[in-house]
Amino acid sequence: MSSRGGAPRVTAVTCVKNEGPFLLEWVAFHRLIGVTDFLIYSNDCDDGTEPLLDALAPWGVVHLPNPARGRSYQMEALRHAARQEVVRGADWVWIADVDEFLNIHAPGHDIAALIAACGDVMAISVSFQFFANDGIGAFADAPVIGQFSRSHNPDLWGAETAIEVKTLVRRDFPLWYYGAHRPFFRTGLPGEERPRWCDGSGRAVPEVFRDAASPRWRLRVPAAGARQLATLNHYALRSLDSYLVKSDRGDVNRAGRVFAEDYWQERNDPAWQDLSIQRHLPALTAALAKMKADPRLGPCHAACVAAHRARIAALAADPATAALRARLSALPALPPGEAELRAELGLA
Repeated sequence: MSSRGGAPRVTAVTCVKNEGPFLLEWVAFHRLIGVTDFLIYSNDCDDGTEPLLDALAPWGVVHLPNPARGRSYQMEALRHAARQEVVRGADWVWIADVDEFLNIHAPGHDIAALIAACGDVMAISVSFQFFANDGIGAFADAPVIGQFSRSHNPDLWGAETAIEVKTLVRRDFPLWYYGAHRPFFRTGLPGEERPRWCDGSGRAVPEVFRDAASPRWRLRVPAAGARQLATLNHYALRSLDSYLVKSDRGDVNRAGRVFAEDYWQERNDPAWQDLSIQRHLPALTAALAKMKADPRLGPCHAACVAAHRARIAALAADPATAALRARLSALPALPPGEAELRAELGLA
C-alpha cells in the first residue's frame, strides 16, 4: 500500500510543549527517512514553539493546538488525530515523541526499506533504546543524534528483558484506537482478522502483546534479538541543562508526572556505544542548514534557542534547581540497584 510512485505516505504524529530548539532536527531527520507529513499538537507553549510549527508548514507540518479538555493530553490528541485527513489519508502512521528517533538498520535505512524487510504486516513495533547523558552539561544548538552515543545494553534495561515499543501502523490495521506506544483493536476480534504484527527484527510479536492480554505485555516485547531491522533511539535526557528545563516544564503528555532523580538514573546507563544513527548526520546537517537559512523558519528557530537559554539561566539562579543539578551530577552513571549490588559484591 503506497503512494507517489511506490514510496509510502507516512504521517508522524506527536505532542509538544516548549520543544522549540529540538523541532527542526526531529522534522528534518524524519523527512530524511521517509516521513512525508507531520501532525503536531502544541500544549500551551511559551518558548516560540507555536510560531516555529506554523513556519514549518512548507515542510509538511500540520500544527494544531492540543484539543484536550482533561489531563490526559496525549490520548485526547490521538483520538482527535485519528479523524484528521493527514492521518486518515496516510499509508502508515508513526506516533512518537520529539526526543525519539526511528533508527533503521535495514539496507536503505529508511521507512520504505523497513516496511519491505518486514513483509506483509499491519504493524511494526520497534523497541526503545535509552541514550545516556554522556556527561554533557551545557545545552548546544547542534544535532542531538551527534551529541549522545551511549546507552544501556539494548537487550537489557536495568533488570528488564522486555522493553517498551513505539509502533508504525498500516492503514488497514483493524483499529479501535491509537495508543501512544501501540494501536489497539477491539476484544473479541476473530483470530483470522487479528493483525499481522512484527517487532524490529521482522519477527511476529508475542500474541499476549498483540492482544493486550496482560498489563505487563501491553506496551513491551522481549528485547533480545528485536533490533536487527530497526531500533528507537530515545534521547530522554539530552544535556543536563535541557533536562532541568524539561523537569521544570513537566510531562507534555500527562499531568502530574515528575522528571527527577529516578527518571534520570534509570536512563543514564552508558554501558553501550551505538553510533549507527550517525550515518544520517551529513544529510541531516545539510537539511538543517537549509532550514535555518529560510527567512521565516530560521528566525523562529533562533528565538526558540534564545528562550531555552534564557530559561536555563533563570533556573540556574533558583536554589531548588541548583540543588537538583548537584544531585544529578553526583549520581553514578549506573541503573538503579547496580551500585548497591556492586558494593555488596565488593566490586569497584
